[in-house]
Amino acid sequence: MSINDSNNKQTKLPFLGIPKLLPFVRPYRKQIITMMILGAMVSMIDSFVPLFNRYAINNFIAKGTTKGMHIFALVYALTLLAKLIMDFTSAYLVGKTEMSVDKDLRNASFNHLQELSFSYFNQNNVGYIHARVMSDTGKIGMMFSWRMMDIIWNGSYIIFVFAVMMAINIRLALYMLMLVPIAAFLVMYFQKHLIVLNRHIRELNSKITGNFNEGITGAKAIKTLVVEGKITSDFEEDTENYRKNAVNATHFSALFTSSVTMLSSCALALILWRGGKITMDGVIEIGTLSVFLSYALGILEPIQNIVVTISDLIAIQVNIERFIRLMETTSDVADSVEVIEKYGGTFDPKKENWEKLIGDVEFKDVSFHYPDGTEYVLEHFNLKVPQGTNVAIVGETGAGKSTLVNLVCRFYEPTSGQVLIDGKDARERSQLWLHSNIGYVLQTPHLFSGSVRDNLKYGNPDATDEQIMDALKLVSADGIIEKMPDGLDSDVGEGGDALSTGEKQLLSFARAILADPRILVLDEATSSIDTVTEKAIQDAISVVIKGRTSFMIAHRLSTVVDADMILVVKDGKIIERGTHKELMKNKKGYYHQLFSRQFEEMSLNEASNF
Repeated sequence: MSINDSNNKQTKLPFLGIPKLLPFVRPYRKQIITMMILGAMVSMIDSFVPLFNRYAINNFIAKGTTKGMHIFALVYALTLLAKLIMDFTSAYLVGKTEMSVDKDLRNASFNHLQELSFSYFNQNNVGYIHARVMSDTGKIGMMFSWRMMDIIWNGSYIIFVFAVMMAINIRLALYMLMLVPIAAFLVMYFQKHLIVLNRHIRELNSKITGNFNEGITGAKAIKTLVVEGKITSDFEEDTENYRKNAVNATHFSALFTSSVTMLSSCALALILWRGGKITMDGVIEIGTLSVFLSYALGILEPIQNIVVTISDLIAIQVNIERFIRLMETTSDVADSVEVIEKYGGTFDPKKENWEKLIGDVEFKDVSFHYPDGTEYVLEHFNLKVPQGTNVAIVGETGAGKSTLVNLVCRFYEPTSGQVLIDGKDARERSQLWLHSNIGYVLQTPHLFSGSVRDNLKYGNPDATDEQIMDALKLVSADGIIEKMPDGLDSDVGEGGDALSTGEKQLLSFARAILADPRILVLDEATSSIDTVTEKAIQDAISVVIKGRTSFMIAHRLSTVVDADMILVVKDGKIIERGTHKELMKNKKGYYHQLFSRQFEEMSLNEASNF
């Protein structure tokens, strides 16, 4: 299946796709069966309650006596107590089932996401993925709990009520039965239109929520662009559109409620007309008529609930299909069965079988194009990078500098050819083994919510405070900690928002160093740092890369002049390679042009400071 499940052809899933979900439900089958039995028993008691009223009217009120009242009251109270206990137990089991199934679905989908490659996340946005893990799983969990209980209770109640009515008086029961198709038609007609209206309202609400979030997160851009008026106008237009549609839905819902109430009144009038006549003729007792009146008032609501629930189940089919497509999405970078058997998987690594990584990297006749493209970025590319070599990859923004690094880190697989790590195809060892030996400093730094210490320990969970401080000093980040109120225990905020971009970059650099990687990747790691800090970090880099294979993606060419090898990228192709001196000898070369242009810009900037 394509890694982009948002564009896949929908899978035809029989029976709402339930067979695909059975592994998530099977562990809770006992409590599901128990709650279904209890639901049916509660509906049976609910359908029999009017019979108590019938007995009381016929035997106490009509006869004007209280003889046997205490036994009747005791039986009635015990029946209600039993119903109360079963109600409580079934509601508890329903809630427990919902939360349990929901938890397992979310865990399974989130764990599966961890095993997917970069392609999936490049092709599916965060909102789409978030909806699969949170919204879709929640709807499915509700289907196996509350929606299932709704079907059981309402369906059982209708069956029991008609069984009782048929047993008491077939003629009156048939009068009631005549109204069922009319009620079902009304409910289906209105429900169909309400679903369309409510779906449109949800879409508008999502749009308003998105615009609201954008208005908050983009507040600085809005003010600097002086577009407050336009943003406000657009927001007010969306909310007015939402109001109009919500009012229309409310009107339609009110008409629906009124129609059902009218039908219920017709059922009541019919029972009073026919029931009253046969009661006066002595065919049935007044208590029996009261039973039919109770059923006439209450039978339409369960019918309505069943139709609404079935509509919900049909709507949930979409959630089920999207969830299953996610779970059936296979990564285009995956370990073979043999590799997993020897080295373990993502969540159960067999570290005792992991070989020590030395750091030799070789591209052997590698051709590559991205999964969502057809144009080759690399064709029959060969390159040997001995252990300890510092490779710089340079080029203009958008030239495709990250391709080589993505292949080294095995974020993507070569279309053909091999990437060798220590002389062995990277696919012959586990991804986790490789990633555990790579330190990666991203161009856009990301910190997790929590303390500084917690963030740095992602690089090495067993690191001591002393080791953490040594790593911070190495990248000149110890001054950041000294300024923070609680030192290493200081909270960095959501995504590191409590720190500046440069500070986050320094901390992410220290985190990579703390892992003591054999291969170090610096993805324009100094692009977010001022010139003073850049000098300090360049000194740190020169120390850190000693003995390690390193790949440095750089835009500022002044940072790569000492690299052992420079690869020059243009339009996704490597057009030149060599050391700084070798590349500068070719005065017509692309690298010479880039360096000369940047040097002139630096000279002008330096001159403007005098």
